[in-house]
Amino acid sequence: MDKSMRDMQKEVDDYIGQFKEGYFSPLAMMARLTEEMGELAREVNHYYGEKPKKSSEEEKTIEEELGDVLFVAICLANSLEIDLQTAHDRVMNKFQTRDKDRWTKIEEDK
Repeated sequence: MDKSMRDMQKEVDDYIGQFKEGYFSPLAMMARLTEEMGELAREVNHYYGEKPKKSSEEEKTIEEELGDVLFVAICLANSLEIDLQTAHDRVMNKFQTRDKDRWTKIEEDK
């Protein structure tokens, strides 16, 4: 079953809502998001960069780290009452208008 962004935001909100502590402060979540981005960067570097993992390092995946980044980003958005579907639509509109001629398009076969 495919989930919409709103479904994901509600699922995270339902999960966080079961705890008395609720969402962390925006600043704490920003720090956590930065931490998760660092973990993602480390994984990407291991798979595609020049820094292989040490044999003692835990095996993680880029997919898992992206999931962590997404979860924290959703938490931050929820705590600030930001609808990520609307935010996504706005940024796509920006790319499709302001930046529409910025990149070389692949020519369609005729």
